[in-house]
Amino acid sequence: MELKPLQDDTDYCAALAEAEALWDAPDGSPEAARLEVLAWIVDAYERSRFSIAAPDPIAFLNYVLDARGLSIADLEPFIGPPGPPGPVAAVMSRRQPLSLEMIRRLATGLNLPAEVLIQDDAMQQDAA
Repeated sequence: MELKPLQDDTDYCAALAEAEALWDAPDGSPEAARLEVLAWIVDAYERSRFSIAAPDPIAFLNYVLDARGLSIADLEPFIGPPGPPGPVAAVMSRRQPLSLEMIRRLATGLNLPAEVLIQDDAMQQDAA
């Protein structure tokens, strides 16, 4: 296969087949170098064709709560204590965006990817 940008699924399948054939190439060999270039080409094709948008931060938090068997109250140490302002309810109902400090605490405390929490949420998108 000639190394070139992949134009369609036929090129993509051929590149995957060649990459699979080269998978066990010894480090430093010309075959290993070819495999590395093929991997870059395949990655570029996949990113252009199969990209998945990052989830909305609030939808992501709801998923994390559900997947881990947590409740909204479990977010209080990271978003803020209950009370008249109700920061957890305000954030989860999209009345208040996540602050940088909230994002830091959620990322650290719940081991979540901060880059997902930084995404624009629906409340911010509606305001634009």
